[in-house]
Amino acid sequence: MVIKPKIRGFFCLTSHPLGCQAHVDQQIDHVKGKGAIPNGPQRVLVIGASTGYGLASRITTAFGCRAGTLGVFFDKEPTEQKTATAGWYNSVALERAAKGEGLYAKSINGDAFSDEIKDQTISIVKKDLGDVDLVIYSVASPRRTHPKTGEVARSALKPLGRTYVGKTLDTDKNVVKPITIEPATDQEIADTISVMGAEDWEMWMDALSSAGVLADGCKTISFTYIGSEVTWPIYRAGTIGKAKEDLERGAGKISRRLGAKGGSAHIGVMKAIVTQSSSAIPVVPLYISMLYKIMKEKGLHEGCIEQVQRLFATRLYIDGQVATDENGLIRLDDWEMRHDVQQLIADLWPNVTSENLEEVTDLAGYRSDFLKLFGFGLPGVDYGADVDHLVGFD
Repeated sequence: MVIKPKIRGFFCLTSHPLGCQAHVDQQIDHVKGKGAIPNGPQRVLVIGASTGYGLASRITTAFGCRAGTLGVFFDKEPTEQKTATAGWYNSVALERAAKGEGLYAKSINGDAFSDEIKDQTISIVKKDLGDVDLVIYSVASPRRTHPKTGEVARSALKPLGRTYVGKTLDTDKNVVKPITIEPATDQEIADTISVMGAEDWEMWMDALSSAGVLADGCKTISFTYIGSEVTWPIYRAGTIGKAKEDLERGAGKISRRLGAKGGSAHIGVMKAIVTQSSSAIPVVPLYISMLYKIMKEKGLHEGCIEQVQRLFATRLYIDGQVATDENGLIRLDDWEMRHDVQQLIADLWPNVTSENLEEVTDLAGYRSDFLKLFGFGLPGVDYGADVDHLVGFD
């Protein structure tokens, strides 16, 4: 079929297999161009491996550290009438590239929150790898079915305590518009923590530890975002922020358990980038489009793969130590949070309108990065050609 982007709100209903492959290849080339990462992991489990920071972590460990990787994700396979989700095509492309270089790579498609997928993962680790020396937890989902109770929790993107009144970017119409968001209920806060907090990460680490498949000195890392005061009412001071606080709590608990065998758990604080998840958060797309313009002009801009490669090369694996701030967090948002960058955001934010949107933001860059998530807009891909979308794993 000839595949074109079909966009609804913050999601694209189609994805392009050759475009996704080209996007993965771009990221592989970046990691290779930076050179080998010494003392890196060799047997890596990535939970939430098909897009965003999870995908970038899998690419970095495979092609920067020459590690074998096992990826867990939840994506839709292609059908005769529909394309697969982008994560499916990304993972197929990564597996083929890794195996082409003699690297172990295998994928599991299923609900990472479930006990079934945890058991399946452990079985494959035992059979193929023996154990793992790095576990990356990068699950992004709007809902979770609790594996013990069967209760379904749905995350909410809401402020706490008071109504938020501000502005956001309508990415369908490319206009700045006012937005009012009512505060979250106690149940919505609890559900968001259930979906996006530490409980499932802890369950994974408990299951892996009990099964004896964590190597001595094993590290684990998950990701968070703190961000600007502009986004705090919806993000850090909102329901997501409560979930991220729980993630940090969980990291401490996991680290204490792993410490008995020389291991550790970490939180990587990343910069704002265009992902499927960030595109769904009110206010954030407008902030990102402004941030992109400022950081590109200052020569500070990084995308997802640049962030993750820098994480591994300069923070997570340096002479046996992990570089953290005074709160034990690994800060990769250091360039975003520079005073000169944030001061420009603060100065521009009150005055951004639909009329000056193109002038004060990098809206084109935002659109381009959004489309690339689904395999569109990549150089060298003929988007008018009839392509085989029924792509599967070898």
